[in-house]
Amino acid sequence: MKRIAALLILLLANSLAFASPGAHGPNGEHLDAPNSQVSSDGGPRIDTFTESFELVGRLYEGELSIMIDRYETNEPVLNGKLEVESNGLKAPARFHADHGDYAVDDERFLKAIAKPGKHPLIFTLTAGEESDLLEGTLEVKAESAAQDHGDLSWKWAIAALAAMAIAVFFAMRLRRRKTSAEK
Repeated sequence: MKRIAALLILLLANSLAFASPGAHGPNGEHLDAPNSQVSSDGGPRIDTFTESFELVGRLYEGELSIMIDRYETNEPVLNGKLEVESNGLKAPARFHADHGDYAVDDERFLKAIAKPGKHPLIFTLTAGEESDLLEGTLEVKAESAAQDHGDLSWKWAIAALAAMAIAVFFAMRLRRRKTSAEK
């Protein structure tokens, strides 16, 4: 009987460990999502490239942070001039030498691209003698949908714990019956 109870507990515990479609990683990202969509902090992200440059940007509260590298060598592009445009709004990005990134902190621009939806962005980069246009789309998801989704994962965890508790209860009850019948 002890073996059956232990086997039931192990089976229930192991069934919770497998990732199914839509499962989440340690930072809440979808494990079945394409890599370009996965973000370690869960915030909106944009990545794009041309033959010369590649760009990765993240939208944080209060700034759009942008890292730019040379496509072939992955060498960071430092001290360039960058301007970002979206739906007729333009904003300069200042280079931060301490972080090696460019940051847009224009409140009007950030307010416009922080709204839920897809925002086409055009980056105009001048680095020394070179210049390039990089285009991409920043997708911002609604916070309420993300919160509802998070609440759902807690409900599943509670349901799994309740199922495990019920299985242990019935295993113990069966064991007591068998022990009393043997006496």
